[in-house]
Amino acid sequence: MRNPTELDAACRRVLGCLLEKEQTTPDYYPLTLNALIAACNQTTNRDPVMALKRHEVLAALHVMGREGLVQRVTGPRADRWSHVLIQPVYTRPPNRALLTVLLLRGSQTVGELKARTERMHPFESLEEVESALRNLAEAEPALVRELPRRPGQKETRWSLNLSEEEMDVVPPEERDDGVDAEDPSLRARVERLEDRVAEILRRLEALEPGRDD
Repeated sequence: MRNPTELDAACRRVLGCLLEKEQTTPDYYPLTLNALIAACNQTTNRDPVMALKRHEVLAALHVMGREGLVQRVTGPRADRWSHVLIQPVYTRPPNRALLTVLLLRGSQTVGELKARTERMHPFESLEEVESALRNLAEAEPALVRELPRRPGQKETRWSLNLSEEEMDVVPPEERDDGVDAEDPSLRARVERLEDRVAEILRRLEALEPGRDD
């Protein structure tokens, strides 16, 4: 099975969404193609925000299916998709939560990771987060890495263990996109709305027979 850190950006987004929805909205998992596209293109909890088309998500699923990372689950009305990460390094709740957030949001500090994994696995301390990250960094092959601190940064950041070419990007805190720091209460409301949209999509798909090809 291919290392998820070797996937391209679209595949990482699709895999991250499958992992996220399995942990946060298990009643709607596995995901239909439409629900997966909506998850990939969410405007919250994603960095960068993407606008993947249907054919791009299908192409990513094809690549990962060939590599043994996802599988198609045939249903009576619509086919669904799930990940196939069954090794202990992926299935332990702390590891799975951290990998999910890193797949969806790129490099982050220990504090950011602790806050953003709360719905998936509530870490008790920053030290617990860092310990789990170091275990992932010591896996074979390494799944994450600690990035060198850049000038002006107060804390180091952790990232998936990507290629040097992909790591040579401007980190989120150095981008001038005009967006204020996240408001936790606003984020929570948006997340609830997105979960509600996913539920509506699921119900609509249940009413209309047909498959996602």
